[in-house]
Amino acid sequence: MAQTFLTIISGVKKLAAAITTTAGAADAGKIPALDGTGKLDNSFMPTGIGAETKSVIASESLSAGDFVNIYNNAGTATARKADATTAGKEATGFVLSAVASGSTATVYMAGINTILTGLTAGGRYVLSTTAGSVVVRASAPASTGNVFQEIGVALSATEIAFEPGEPVVYL
Repeated sequence: MAQTFLTIISGVKKLAAAITTTAGAADAGKIPALDGTGKLDNSFMPTGIGAETKSVIASESLSAGDFVNIYNNAGTATARKADATTAGKEATGFVLSAVASGSTATVYMAGINTILTGLTAGGRYVLSTTAGSVVVRASAPASTGNVFQEIGVALSATEIAFEPGEPVVYL
């Protein structure tokens, strides 16, 4: 339930709800509330402050934590699971929430992917041939046509600091 507060509008006391997201100027003067994670939603932040995200249509179902590739689908930026099996499907971001095919995904272009499992803190990870996933660098795919792309360093068993490297295709 949203936080409420007492306000006076045209001399009348009213109970109003704080907002957890903003649409911009239409919400001027309203009181913000923290979201379910105890943080302000990125919509409150000025341009250039907060997470670097892009809203795009998903061309397939995406799971929370998947690394994704944004590609041109008939002139529309579209997200699909990244994988190292084919050049052109390199990781350009990740999602923190599951998204159904055809729905809008919030793709994080930088930052910490906190929805992973089985990582080793301090380990360097690369894109996997399993769509949307990573593997430890020592197990990097190396077959002809595979793509080697560093993804980042694990901060814990569930987090990677996303720092995508330049993809290299094996010949």
